[in-house]
Amino acid sequence: MSSEELALKRCVQRTDIMLRPDPSRVVVRFFPPHTEDRIERVAARVMALGDRAVKERLELVMRYFRDRHHDIRPMLLRHYGEISPYMITDLDPSEERKLLIGAYFTSEFALESAALFNPSIVPHPDQSGLEAGALRFVLTLRAIGEGHLSSLEFRSGVIAADLAVSIDDPGQLITSPDLIPNPTYDKDVFSRKLYELGFENETSSEVLAGLDDEFSFADLLAQIDRVRRAARRRSRVRLETLRGVRNLAEGNYEVRFDSALPLGERVILPHSGNGRKAIEDARFVLFRDDEGTAVYYATYTAYDGHTFFPQLLETGDFARFRFITLSGEGVENKGMALFPRPINGRYAMLSRQDNENIYLMYSDDVHFWHDRKIVMKPSYPWEFVQTGNCGSPIELDEGWLMLTHGVGAMRRYCIGAVLLDKDDPTRVIGRLKEPLLEPDENERQGYVPNVVYTCGALVHRGTLVVPYAMSDHAASIALVELDGLVRALLA
Repeated sequence: MSSEELALKRCVQRTDIMLRPDPSRVVVRFFPPHTEDRIERVAARVMALGDRAVKERLELVMRYFRDRHHDIRPMLLRHYGEISPYMITDLDPSEERKLLIGAYFTSEFALESAALFNPSIVPHPDQSGLEAGALRFVLTLRAIGEGHLSSLEFRSGVIAADLAVSIDDPGQLITSPDLIPNPTYDKDVFSRKLYELGFENETSSEVLAGLDDEFSFADLLAQIDRVRRAARRRSRVRLETLRGVRNLAEGNYEVRFDSALPLGERVILPHSGNGRKAIEDARFVLFRDDEGTAVYYATYTAYDGHTFFPQLLETGDFARFRFITLSGEGVENKGMALFPRPINGRYAMLSRQDNENIYLMYSDDVHFWHDRKIVMKPSYPWEFVQTGNCGSPIELDEGWLMLTHGVGAMRRYCIGAVLLDKDDPTRVIGRLKEPLLEPDENERQGYVPNVVYTCGALVHRGTLVVPYAMSDHAASIALVELDGLVRALLA
């Protein structure tokens, strides 16, 4: 190992923080049978029980499960509401019977029973009550549970003035957010996205013609139903278009947590549409526009069980979130990462269109991405298979610091670093020849062995704080002395 490599290694300090998957952390979710007739039969069996049996069975359910959740009753009633259209009678059951029916269509889900990994870190929106020189942060993680279903989890913590890192206890009672009914859509943006998806035709024009410039999900469903009923014939193209219009709407929605709920007790499970199986590898960034207005964005990968879809998440407070479909020729692959501010008045995004190289895209609209230019190709042995970003670039005086991942022999993932020109980020002005962080002997075992990976870092008091995943199983945090890293990049 050269003297330069030794100097770089001395800049990296691993902490003793360890975030491991905990199968005892469970959340309740809707548990429907696969067919409508089974829903009807299960509900009918509960309806056939006498009042005393309903009361006794409900008390048993509550005894088993109420202490494992904040308040299970609203969830059971919500799940009853999901199946109520399949009830064989219009008569309204008692609340006890509704709760019991809801329990038969509810299950607990151990959201991180398999893995807790691929973290991203950003400054917390609330920096009050801290000692001088400290920073409160939000850590986001990908959790994997039964069926390889991936969810988005949150942690909060503090980096002290002396760089000691602490993470708050997340607690055991986990809650998923409320889906905000009837989110609104902008007709022009919706129309452009339909065009990008290949659904601009006579059928979609009929749907849009009956909608206002701003419309709700309920408005859209009613218009889809009207267009379907008015059709003289139901061609395959017509049905596929109507399905595509609805899927686009379902991929753009909002959720909301009670703001009093601790951050560690919030989890976002995959929703319907193109993200019903997974929310993968969210790369969060605190974005400020040219007027200084701040918002948190996260690029992530939605997965429906067959296809991956790059998506965007937006929040101002980590209590209310908007899910946004990204569109355009540049939206083709996983691992997109937004720059934290506009460059020359335009949004800028790192991307990987070909599973191998790192690209840069510009856009006037954060929803749409087209032109791209290659920034970096695999050049060193530890990254010969592929390169990709490891989160949003970080602005330094010297340029944009871009953490990368490289895949080498035996599918070994390492984290590298690159310095991009501040005014023209397609120009590389510094690049490490060897990894900044590579899996050591304690980090090689996991769901995918021989991997270290991050979805985003931050700088605090001259130190690069890098949360990272170990072999797609658990997560830790490393601290990197920034001046030493920059010297190595510019050497």
